[in-house]
Amino acid sequence: MTFTETFPERIAIRCDATPQIGVGHVVRCLALGQELRARGLDVVLWGDIDGLDWLTGLVEASGLRRLPATGEVADQLRQADDEQFVGVVLDGYHLSPTLGGALRAAGYVVLALVDGEFGAAQQADLYVDQNLGATPHQGGPTGSRCLTGPDFTLLRDSVLQRRRAPDLLSPGRLSEIRSVLAVFGGSDPAGAAPVVVPALLSTDAALDVTVVSSNPRTADRLAALRLSSQQRLRVIPPQPDLAGLAAASDLTISASGTTVWELLAMGVPTAVVCVVDNQRLGYRALLAAEVATGLGELTSFDTAAATSALAALIENPPRATGLALKGQRLIDGDGRRRVADALLAMFVGRDGRAG
Repeated sequence: MTFTETFPERIAIRCDATPQIGVGHVVRCLALGQELRARGLDVVLWGDIDGLDWLTGLVEASGLRRLPATGEVADQLRQADDEQFVGVVLDGYHLSPTLGGALRAAGYVVLALVDGEFGAAQQADLYVDQNLGATPHQGGPTGSRCLTGPDFTLLRDSVLQRRRAPDLLSPGRLSEIRSVLAVFGGSDPAGAAPVVVPALLSTDAALDVTVVSSNPRTADRLAALRLSSQQRLRVIPPQPDLAGLAAASDLTISASGTTVWELLAMGVPTAVVCVVDNQRLGYRALLAAEVATGLGELTSFDTAAATSALAALIENPPRATGLALKGQRLIDGDGRRRVADALLAMFVGRDGRAG
């Protein structure tokens, strides 16, 4: 479905990112924003991005205008009216659960991005849960729709441009696993790297390891780790082109949140850790589908077990590429198009702004 005069002109995406809550909500919303922009809509990132210059640069490069959000629901309703939004995308567990209902009552079309029960209290016209194993949302307003599963995964342009061709994932194409990228959310807000990376180094494999973290304390703890003579470790701050780093890696170790869907879509062999509660559903589904190697949950991390799992993967590159190929087949890259189609369909038959 393409943009025509009958469709809305300005869509707001209400989400936030900080070093404390992470960046996953904004990252996946950027993918939807890029799709809507490509269809001719004006898209506004309505929220706060604090202390994350690299992410601010991504937003600006995507052509989305930024608008800081005021505090209370009533204030945000006034902002929406002043800005002449006609539709609002909500993504964030910390958002007031009354915001969606208030926006709908004021005549706005509302899409809520949810992760299982997290964020599901919002009232919306359209619910999207892109997690593997997700079940349809329950309890929404009469007439609301829900889209669930990997068919609706939101992927940014930089990810779609780096999807590996299936023939590159055939057995034998990867002769060894040497370069490893470890990323636990855009800023590693849970401090997973100092817990997980020692398990990787304990394999004693010859590895070039890159860890993404914005926390100086994390960098100090990693710098104190003992490496074998065949291992190298560097810590870098969050990068605008994370997809490029991942595409150049033989293996990635990731939290089981937004980033893991991007890695699977690109066809990068991946090991996953459940870092926070809202990732548990996706983590278990990934293991059940046999598309990634599980390393456990951060709160009960077993270093010896994780080392064993990683060693088995590193020693068997064909198995690693087999997992990657199977994972890529789950995500065809058209998820954001399907979500945009469903959102714009909500405006068909409406006169001007909803209501």
